[in-house]
Amino acid sequence: MIDIEVQDFVTRFAAAWAARSGEAFLALWHPEGWLHSPLYDRPVAGRELGRLTDVVKEHAPDSVWQLLDWTARGDIVIIEWQNTRTAGGKRFDWRGVDKFRLRDGRILEERVYADTASLRAAAKGERLEAIIRL
Repeated sequence: MIDIEVQDFVTRFAAAWAARSGEAFLALWHPEGWLHSPLYDRPVAGRELGRLTDVVKEHAPDSVWQLLDWTARGDIVIIEWQNTRTAGGKRFDWRGVDKFRLRDGRILEERVYADTASLRAAAKGERLEAIIRL
């Protein structure tokens, strides 16, 4: 992919998040695409992204996704992001990275890398404890 195509993809991805639009997300996905994320209980087929967007809005109506940075090499695009939401009455800010493999400018595979420990602890009503105290 050339730089302008990658920039267009990143812009459309960020716009889909800003609009929280299932249609905008679906337009980004290759028909054979798969999403792998620690937030979901199974891999998600690209064709399910419209419904997944609705589910995310139901579970995290105040979620705000922000693009922080990105880079690309060939058909691989890496996006660094930050998400903010409220869970268990507390505000959470966390960062993650999505690694995309594109085909014909659309997502063939997306792997989300994010630490979900604080959200998991809040969901259980627990306090997040450090693994190593300094």
